[in-house]
Amino acid sequence: MTSPIRSPRLHPPLVFAGIFVGIFLLHLPLLQLPYFWDEAGYYVPAARDLLLSGSLIPHTTVSNAHPPLVMAWIALWWKCVGFAPVVTRSAMLVVAAFSLLGVFRLAERVANTEVAIASTLCTAGYPVFFAQSSLAQVDLAAAGLIFWGLCAYLEDRPVAVAVWFSLAALAKETSILAPAGVACWEVLRFVVPQRFEPQYWTNNVGTAATGCPVERSSTGWSRRILPLLLPLLPLALWYAYHYTRTGYVFGNPEFFRYNVASTLNPLRFLLALVLRLWQAFGYMHLWLLTLGMLLAMLWSPVKDDGVERSRIAIPVQMIFLVVVKVYVVAMALIGGAVLARYMLPAVPLVIIVGVSTLRRRLRHWRAAVAVVAIAFVAAWFWNPPYGFSPEDNLAYRDYIVLHQDGERFLEARYPMAHALTAWPASDELARPWLGYVTRPVQVVRIEDFSLDEVLSAADFRSHFEVALVFSTKYEPARPLLDRWKVWIDLKRRFFGYHRDLPPAAAARILGGRVVFSEERKGQWVAVIEMEREDMQNAEATLPRF
Repeated sequence: MTSPIRSPRLHPPLVFAGIFVGIFLLHLPLLQLPYFWDEAGYYVPAARDLLLSGSLIPHTTVSNAHPPLVMAWIALWWKCVGFAPVVTRSAMLVVAAFSLLGVFRLAERVANTEVAIASTLCTAGYPVFFAQSSLAQVDLAAAGLIFWGLCAYLEDRPVAVAVWFSLAALAKETSILAPAGVACWEVLRFVVPQRFEPQYWTNNVGTAATGCPVERSSTGWSRRILPLLLPLLPLALWYAYHYTRTGYVFGNPEFFRYNVASTLNPLRFLLALVLRLWQAFGYMHLWLLTLGMLLAMLWSPVKDDGVERSRIAIPVQMIFLVVVKVYVVAMALIGGAVLARYMLPAVPLVIIVGVSTLRRRLRHWRAAVAVVAIAFVAAWFWNPPYGFSPEDNLAYRDYIVLHQDGERFLEARYPMAHALTAWPASDELARPWLGYVTRPVQVVRIEDFSLDEVLSAADFRSHFEVALVFSTKYEPARPLLDRWKVWIDLKRRFFGYHRDLPPAAAARILGGRVVFSEERKGQWVAVIEMEREDMQNAEATLPRF
């Protein structure tokens, strides 16, 4: 087989600079937004505690045992530049640009510069990646470090492999899945070489298609496998430190119960597995690339000057598949919320393989990739016809704007009132440094705005004067799947699904009236003022003129 002619490689610092400028300009309208959802609930408070006290264990929020690397990065920026959302989001955009450079380097290493550019553009435009790029959360950073680790692994640089995967594990604990999966693959290749290392995987000089030497000695095997296992050490040290400081290893008991203990059900696993497969291959218009890749396989490879366009080597595709499969299965088994951001280490690998396949088999592959990229950008603004997390596209901006408007109204009109609400608005009202209010508001908290929770709140209505109610879940006007009662029941049983009461219904139950309401693309917020009987009686005795 003729080795492919590789196009000249671009200088990494220039690529990084171009990526950062591009994504910074695209996110410019979002940089001043206050903190959203898990940002406000955990990551920003944890980073702030680190900034103010130097403690790696947060104390203004309950510790979830997430390793502190990303929080330390944010705190460093606050220390050097100042505490503000624009600083936080700029710091995360640096991480996003570095992660995209990792995608570029990986795609360039396994394919060529053309595929690398197209894959990087598609990854940057993928709605989940785009939305997460400026959010103060850990999944995108962990994914980026995994890409750098995979690139080092394919280049046979064991020290770099250990470093990158160790950093990934210190960004998020589930990052250990990637090196662990690849290590298992290496063990299978060593134990059963005739099955996992077919003859056509190597060329005539005995070098694997990945570019790494094919070594069957125990020394060669250990050189490949040990760097993949070393990231377990810093992660274990972090958990040991966390245990000595808190008395528990894997986060507080409620966090562990929600994300591990309550998910170990065979039926839930199967349902979550289907959702994870959809997130890995179809979510947010990713199905266009997957379908295009499968259809392109029906055509013969394109020939340039009589030579077939190259493909990603089969061993590399198998390594990518191992990482994707490990994440699909593991994230179906654990994780109380089936969030799409947990699959960020897998989706860019699918994108790289898909783009490479289109280039190999379609003469006008650039047009096909452009269609996919345009569909990704359209999904920034278009919400799917089923429930999804607002953090997966620009719906998170709608959420923030709604809460800004509602909470500013509440603060201006009822500055001394006790407010009934649910998380995360309870934190938004109580912590002015999150960016929603200028002074703390006294909060009475309930879990959500389902019928049962609102009815229970009505029993102690004397404890609050106003209520801030909002949609805790995105509800499409015409849901695609919720017409089946069985699916609704399964969501309630396994995924914490509930229906929020509309503001008018909540007001009737609480004994109040809606004084403010606003809606944006399936999300809403409202302020309800409680009507007191003594106030009504006083108004009735006032003289009329």
